[in-house]
Amino acid sequence: MTAELAGPVAGDRTRLAQLTLAGLVLLLVAAAALALLTGASDASLPRLLSAWMAGATDDPLVLRDQLVFLDIRLPRLLLGMLIGAGLAVSGVVMQGLFRNPLADPGLVGVSSGASLGAVVMIVLGGTALAPLTAILGIYSLQISAFVTGLVTTLILYQVATRGTQTQIATMLLAGIAIAALATAVMGVMVFLASDSQLRDFTFWSMGSLAGSNWQKVQASGPIILIAVFCCMLLTRGLNALTLGEATAMHLGIPVQRLKRIAIVAVAAATGAAVAVSGGIGFIGIIVPHLLRLVIGPDHKYLLPASALLGAAFLLVADAVARTIVAPAELPIGIVTAAVGGPFFLWILLRRRELAW
Repeated sequence: MTAELAGPVAGDRTRLAQLTLAGLVLLLVAAAALALLTGASDASLPRLLSAWMAGATDDPLVLRDQLVFLDIRLPRLLLGMLIGAGLAVSGVVMQGLFRNPLADPGLVGVSSGASLGAVVMIVLGGTALAPLTAILGIYSLQISAFVTGLVTTLILYQVATRGTQTQIATMLLAGIAIAALATAVMGVMVFLASDSQLRDFTFWSMGSLAGSNWQKVQASGPIILIAVFCCMLLTRGLNALTLGEATAMHLGIPVQRLKRIAIVAVAAATGAAVAVSGGIGFIGIIVPHLLRLVIGPDHKYLLPASALLGAAFLLVADAVARTIVAPAELPIGIVTAAVGGPFFLWILLRRRELAW
């Protein structure tokens, strides 16, 4: 009897992974509905839809509802989905590239490096860097964050990797050093910032989707989408890398090209996300680990599942941030850190050496 007739191989999680993907699609739909309908405003979507169907679009109440849903909540919803997916997928790719389950853009300093570029552009974009801002236009913040995030990732990879091995202690210590250096430079930028820039920076540094608009979707959305799409093409290579670089090369994987694509994609996704949302941490740790426990380490399913769960997780966290202290708004980075910190400690206590 063939393997197909005998049934699935013991330990095969393909069917479970497929069911999980379907469930995550439903979860994302539910999270999107929650994000769209939740907020301090008493705007009503049924009332808005009824007014549209009746043709009563000049009612001030309807105009207010239209403003809330179309110009505030909808772009915030789309940005939340994109940023959550981008950060989660970046975590998966970094963990596959370093062959270390503790790699994450936030923990190893990549987010800090991207934040540095964004802060420099925020403070100096209207003065010393005004000519560059004029050339780059609405993409100036995203490109600045991408460049510094890319440089940070390259430095981290060179420092932490020797031969085919990446030491977790070296990686984390290098991340701490990079984050400290970035923080020092950002401190100088804070010193140079105006009062209005300082207030914006303080709230932005804790992570937030406040101020989301269609211009930010237009500026960051395509970059994150392209980066995530490129990461999805790395499935076979990342699976082969789990066996070691030498084995991956024997399997016909162009390892150096894979590394370059992965590093650029992670820097682009992280930089574009940080530019519009600030520092939102732990998504790249929480999401991949939860999914590995359920569907296993196969990147064919892990990458799309992480994108879906990352998007849903950030939408739920944003809904909590908007309602827990309403009518004020809690920075979303506080919510993700409150969940991610204990989760990270649980990982360390549960497995001293995680087996992939």
